[in-house]
Amino acid sequence: MITFVGDFESKTDEKGRIVLPAAFKKALSGEGEVRLVVRKDLFEDCLVIFPHSEWETELKQIQEKLNPYNREHNVFLREFFKRSAEMVLDGNGRFLVPRRLMELAGIDREVVLVGVNNKIEMWDKTRYEASGIGSDDFASLAGKLLGN
Repeated sequence: MITFVGDFESKTDEKGRIVLPAAFKKALSGEGEVRLVVRKDLFEDCLVIFPHSEWETELKQIQEKLNPYNREHNVFLREFFKRSAEMVLDGNGRFLVPRRLMELAGIDREVVLVGVNNKIEMWDKTRYEASGIGSDDFASLAGKLLGN
């Protein structure tokens, strides 16, 4: 299993490509991954990037819960896939996110890539700096979720 840790600032180049941080590249190369899938996060104004193997795991979980012959489920599946795209790392460790997804998440030129377990969140730098909670609130949340 691939684990991503840390946050890294980056900028899109003139063609809109983003360089994957060395730490994330190393995690992917250890598993032989070059294919990625990006989707709009369900709850936040950010994008979520998955190695293809992790994407397959997520899809399996979704497929086990949804029936494509149920109208509501079908609408969810359409919207879910509409807000997703496949990407490939080039030889220089860069990737290109479709412009429509960048706009959907409100991401401009300056980005922050954040390792969150088996995925990478991609945020607009200004939004990322404004997100999050204070130390006391984080400690309280940790106690609530992980305490006995």
